[in-house]
Amino acid sequence: MTVKITVLKEQDEGGERRVALIPQVVERLSSLGVSFAMENGAGVASSYPDETYKDVTLSTDRKALLGDADIVLAVQPPTIETVQAMKPGAVLVSFIYGRNHPDLVKALRDQKVTCFAMELVPRISRAQAMDALSSQATLAGYYAVLLGSVHMTKILPMMTTAVGSLRAAQVLVMGLGVAGLQALATAKRLGAVTEGYDVRPETREEAQSLGAKFVDTGVDGTGKGGYARELTDEEKQTVRKVISDHIARADLIVTTAAVPGKKAPRLIDAEQIKAMKPGSVIIDLGAEGGGNCEGTQAGQTVQVGPTTIVGPINVPSMLALQASELYSKNIMHLLQQILTKDGQIQLDFTDEVISGTALTHDGYITNEGIRTAVDPNSPAPPAPQPPAPAATPAAPAQASGQEAAR
Repeated sequence: MTVKITVLKEQDEGGERRVALIPQVVERLSSLGVSFAMENGAGVASSYPDETYKDVTLSTDRKALLGDADIVLAVQPPTIETVQAMKPGAVLVSFIYGRNHPDLVKALRDQKVTCFAMELVPRISRAQAMDALSSQATLAGYYAVLLGSVHMTKILPMMTTAVGSLRAAQVLVMGLGVAGLQALATAKRLGAVTEGYDVRPETREEAQSLGAKFVDTGVDGTGKGGYARELTDEEKQTVRKVISDHIARADLIVTTAAVPGKKAPRLIDAEQIKAMKPGSVIIDLGAEGGGNCEGTQAGQTVQVGPTTIVGPINVPSMLALQASELYSKNIMHLLQQILTKDGQIQLDFTDEVISGTALTHDGYITNEGIRTAVDPNSPAPPAPQPPAPAATPAAPAQASGQEAAR
């Protein structure tokens, strides 16, 4: 039986413009023998009109599409009603952020939907092509600098004019993950003098390779798996003392510290903002998680003392065409892990990528951390078993001598 993949039109209240599958990826996945259906207009907001999707069934009946789908693809977490319209055993691939949506996680479990949450893709080399958080953060870091430049009262590069020279702007990027490093690279290309800060000293070489000065506070905040850990109160004071001078000198600051599903860490307080230059700008990419800066308001631009603080939300959606392209390719690589060469679904939960990305399966919440946060009394899933090998045709019966002679 042909596996049916359905692409949903986003219904997010924040005005999500991305689409989960672009026409070029449909063509590549078609070689697996799967079929595609999509809600009318699903790709229009990201500049992929319906007519660009070839060999895709278009429909306005969302409920019918869901009830017939073996695999459902989306960007934002779906509604509970969407999940309840899916057939048991179907697969959902989208961002979920389970800790923020406990009722949705329970609905996925109760509907026996196998959910692959794109924010849970393991940060391992084999899964890089599926890492949607990184692909989208790359675009967010790029756009943050452009957004900052249009709110500044000065230009980024040095410029010589007939009446004198204009000095290059000072740009400080705080948090040197994927978004932060892209912000540094973009600011440097635009001619700014750049500095980068992170609690993980090993990011020094990455910042310097992009032509930026690394702000060394003497504190090592490296945690498990290379991620930043929570600093002690004493460490926070040490960092604050060093970083405050750099904050005060900056014309533009981009903060990028965000933890999916958790409150964003505070990097800049009101006193530090008060000491900034008149006309300075902060682009707070942690706004959706509460903000890296004191005074940030998600989705708004506010004036706090001498500084304009911009709290953009869902920045990748602002670059919807290419954000959709990257996200769609992330999904393609994930689907290639769960679809066989003849287009059938085969889930190997002994595989680190499959087990790490899975949020729910067969009536269980499979991610231990989210299960504990959402419903600690929910039973743990049974130990994973490798998928059964494909059946091989039985050997023909040995012919009798008389039959063989014929």
